[in-house]
Amino acid sequence: MTSSELWSRETADRYDAEETERTSDAVLGPTVAFLAELAGDGRALEFAIGTGRVGVPLREHGVPVVGIELSEPMAAVLRRKADEDTLPVVIGDMATTVVPGEFSLVYLVYNTITNLLTQDEQVECFRNAARHLAPGGRFVVELGVPPLRLLPPGQVAVPFDVSDRHLGFDTFDLVEQILVSHHFTRDGGDGRYRRGASRHRYAWPAELDLMAKIAGLHLERRVADWDGSPFTPESPQHISVWRKPT
Repeated sequence: MTSSELWSRETADRYDAEETERTSDAVLGPTVAFLAELAGDGRALEFAIGTGRVGVPLREHGVPVVGIELSEPMAAVLRRKADEDTLPVVIGDMATTVVPGEFSLVYLVYNTITNLLTQDEQVECFRNAARHLAPGGRFVVELGVPPLRLLPPGQVAVPFDVSDRHLGFDTFDLVEQILVSHHFTRDGGDGRYRRGASRHRYAWPAELDLMAKIAGLHLERRVADWDGSPFTPESPQHISVWRKPT
């Protein structure tokens, strides 16, 4: 077991409803196309596959997908969408769990690598990806760039969503590279808000490149989004692709 926080059944049951924007064709179309091109004729392994937001449509696109997921309740929601023969899922952590066979693609989406709360575990995640990759295979990570430039002196919080239904902000521990995402979500019409929080270890693109080097992978491509737009100093996130030598 790693330091990742375990997602509960309550969280799993409402996860898809709260992530409707990321399940839209506008988001999933470019994501699936990007990953399918890299997978080619091979198999794909998704670390922290969750409820199958990406893995299920990628499988429907024709790419054989296997998943690793720490939370059994999250995997149970996925199982409502695809059976074990269609999309096998192994319960375990993404830093140490090994599944049979080789893959042309291993991928992590939506900041999931930050669920590993230590640098050592994130390095092991890269090593685990390399362990599963066939020669020439790729490891893909989608991750936000830490918005520390938005922090004036003395401030430790950055808002990322302010809407009628949801208030969200991150607080930062700059020494330990830990951020806590705080959520206040309106439930029903009585004006009450449900509070939630989750811990994450943020990492810079250059730090991930060093983790990849330790694992024997080299950077092949870094873009700002799944549509392939250029990554710039102003980009709020990146999609990075590292390749295992042939």
